[in-house]
Amino acid sequence: MHLMQPDKHSRRAFLRRSGHLALMGAAAPLGLNLAAMGEAAAFNANDYKALVCVFLFGGNDHANTVVAYDNASHTDYARIRAAGAGTAAGSIALQRSTLEATRLRPLAPLPGGVEYALHPRMTGLAGLFNTGRAAVQLNVGPLVVPTTRQQYFSGAVPLPPKLFSHNDQQSVWQSQEAEGSSRGWGGNIGDLALGSNGNALFTCISVTGNTVFLAGRDALQYQCSTAGAVPVKATKDQFFYEPAMRSAFAEMIQQPRTHMLENEYNRVMRRSLGAESQVNGALAGVTLGTAFPSANPLAAQLRMVARLIGARNTLGMKRQVFMVSLGGFDLHDDMVGRQPGQLGQVSEAISAFYQATVELGLSDKVTTFTASDFGRTLTSNGDGTDHGWGSHHIVVGGAVRGQTFYGTPPPISTGDTGAPQDQWHIGQGRLLPSTSVDQFGATLAKWFGVSAGEMGEILPNIGNFGGNDYPIDLGFMAA
Repeated sequence: MHLMQPDKHSRRAFLRRSGHLALMGAAAPLGLNLAAMGEAAAFNANDYKALVCVFLFGGNDHANTVVAYDNASHTDYARIRAAGAGTAAGSIALQRSTLEATRLRPLAPLPGGVEYALHPRMTGLAGLFNTGRAAVQLNVGPLVVPTTRQQYFSGAVPLPPKLFSHNDQQSVWQSQEAEGSSRGWGGNIGDLALGSNGNALFTCISVTGNTVFLAGRDALQYQCSTAGAVPVKATKDQFFYEPAMRSAFAEMIQQPRTHMLENEYNRVMRRSLGAESQVNGALAGVTLGTAFPSANPLAAQLRMVARLIGARNTLGMKRQVFMVSLGGFDLHDDMVGRQPGQLGQVSEAISAFYQATVELGLSDKVTTFTASDFGRTLTSNGDGTDHGWGSHHIVVGGAVRGQTFYGTPPPISTGDTGAPQDQWHIGQGRLLPSTSVDQFGATLAKWFGVSAGEMGEILPNIGNFGGNDYPIDLGFMAA
């Protein structure tokens, strides 16, 4: 099923963008994707706001991230996460005694005495939650329409394409379509913000390479490395040994040409080199006192995002969407050995980033949220878990209505009966999402400045949700 709305796509923009990408060739950096930026916007912003997506590639195991803590739930969790049948591996369940330091203490208790803790390595994020600066959205994942277990198995409703596939579900989370999608909801939000910014090129910025999340109809991602703007390599490396030769080459690739294709290529080069100079010049004026952890690739990316936000006035920015990422979460085996380090990096990086926004005086203007391919099975396959669907995600920022769980806690169950507790999963404890990515994205987009009438263009399936069970605004963002 093709989930995007064809009538919302601009054929002219697509052709223009495709043409520019074709002109770049294999030797040109992806940072040259600067040519198809429109300047119109649906709203005009007077203040600054930024959304930062932290994508955990591989499908993070949610049950060992947001961990059942109350005695009854933890007992069921530990029993289910014992060694897989016929294996010699031990339990993948976390000991309850290790969770006290990361126990989450919400403002209002959850029904039925349900409690959660974060993974023991996530002390920083637990502290942000318990001081009101972070919230947890329970059991969120891609849905086309509200879906029950019975509807899933009977095929009575449309489902997201290619469930449980890494590449496809990464794309579906970011764009509502399987791999090959050309537009993401972060880029769609960016489309509406272009005219609010002094330089539309820097509306959507990736510090993690090429990603569909930041691709809009007119907005295209500007790519940065953790060191700054991605340069046009031939103007910087030693291919030309003499500075004068590099300078001559840079001049040559920017000159107007009579041939249409040559001229367009050089126009893109001029824009890319100009953007590189502008970004690096703006970054040179930003000094951060916040300490970011070393040997942490996610922290390095988020430090660059913080510096770019610090340069917002120099760059003329009012609204920005960023994406960073960390890989390595596809833990079919050795999850107990490997996930702690991964989650420790996530917690330390996001915590440092939040402190940097405090330093910049923008903690209530920057909202960070996690995303991942999918959750995992509740059952163990021996020393890891398999691909799932729904997952728990964390939202951080001064505008977050924090110290609160949003959504309904799913029962700790793997049974395949008609009992109520078994209606929350589709086998082996794979969570059936009770909140859609569209709802999650709409809540963030509303805070960013997107109107109710514009939501359908941002998130094509949002019109399928609403009411008390599937609210458009999940409530975790302040007005």
